[in-house]
Amino acid sequence: MSKRPISRRRFLRQVVGAAVGTASLPGIVPSSVFGMLAPSERITLGFIGMGKQGTYLLRAFLNEPGTQVLAVCDVDTLKLKRARDLTDQFYSEQSATGSSKVCKSYRDFRQLLARDDIDAVVIATPDHWHSITVIEAVRAGKDIYCEKPLCQTISEAQTMVSEVRRHGRVFQTGSMQRSYSQFRYACELVRNGRIGKVQTVTVDVGGPPVDCDLPSEPVPDYLDWDRWLGPAPWRPYHSELSPHISIDIFPNWRSYRDFGGGGMTDWGAHHFDIAQWGLGMDNSGPVEIIAPGLENNPVLTYKYAQGVTMTRDRFDEGYGVLFTGTEGKIEVNRSYIRTWPERIAREVIGPEEICLYRSSNHYADWLTAIRTRSKPICDVDIGRHSVIVCHLGNIAYQLGRKLRWDPVEELFINDLEANRLLSRSMRSPWHL
Repeated sequence: MSKRPISRRRFLRQVVGAAVGTASLPGIVPSSVFGMLAPSERITLGFIGMGKQGTYLLRAFLNEPGTQVLAVCDVDTLKLKRARDLTDQFYSEQSATGSSKVCKSYRDFRQLLARDDIDAVVIATPDHWHSITVIEAVRAGKDIYCEKPLCQTISEAQTMVSEVRRHGRVFQTGSMQRSYSQFRYACELVRNGRIGKVQTVTVDVGGPPVDCDLPSEPVPDYLDWDRWLGPAPWRPYHSELSPHISIDIFPNWRSYRDFGGGGMTDWGAHHFDIAQWGLGMDNSGPVEIIAPGLENNPVLTYKYAQGVTMTRDRFDEGYGVLFTGTEGKIEVNRSYIRTWPERIAREVIGPEEICLYRSSNHYADWLTAIRTRSKPICDVDIGRHSVIVCHLGNIAYQLGRKLRWDPVEELFINDLEANRLLSRSMRSPWHL
């Protein structure tokens, strides 16, 4: 029979108990087990949100060594059963007896978080749920992997960072392009001056969200629609927002303002994130955002204090980032890295130059950070600054004018109307 996994807390209790009984035997228990660095034999995981992306993440983490998935949660019973069955089948195939049913399923994420044998959670809910589930998870003592974009509003991002820091949790934002070698290399080339002084950055992603005007449909019996809506304003069910499990697509809730931020926060949380990385702006952001059609700017335009202009615009094959400097250009997306002149793409970054955080596996990087109690490659604060850029653009689209932004105070300057859009109310009883 396979050995039953133990949580970090139970492991520490057992080791400390053993140490008390062997106090006269120096060297039996290393001193590190009494501190935060002590790992458990396995990192036990719970999953919240088992749609298309949540199932993808479940498969990925099942195959990561040193983990055990103990629980899954969703408001759709069909997706919930699929996730539980997938997990049980995986462990049954690993078990010597051919039978292993250790995964529990929950429709309320708070029941999953209440389990003290779960060390960390993976959150892949619709975006409007991110902040609440994350904050409840950190208060329950869990480390967190949360899908991008980090959250629905700038105020939520600020609160999430504060709570993660206050509770000392390890947090990985799911902007996994930071763990792709071509994006890291492109940013290292930019940061080390291979294209000279950066003048412009072009980011090719989708546009802003729209109001939801979908017609009403009957609520299917397998879905808790009220809980799916959660903190979002109530509206009738429509299958475009939460399609049947048999429809293998990413649902379109991302396009609607109450549930997502459109392509600006969807792909924007990937490519604006890379733009920020390449500019060395992980702890800052732009100072001006100009809506399309103003000041001779045909597209959404950001301006940074150091003189760089960033735009959301189309180029070549699309969905990527183009850095343009005084001595060359670098274009990068998930398929390739291309440079002008071509020789730039063959240059080696020396050990004395700026060498960015190196990760080749976004999931393993988070697990390593949990074991070492360190910050992973896309820590919550990086996720905050990247999603802020996305939200600033959406606010400029919504108001249709130029905005001045203080990236230190994280407030619009002398603009009460824009500052009201930093947060939004939540439907009772949900709140931060």
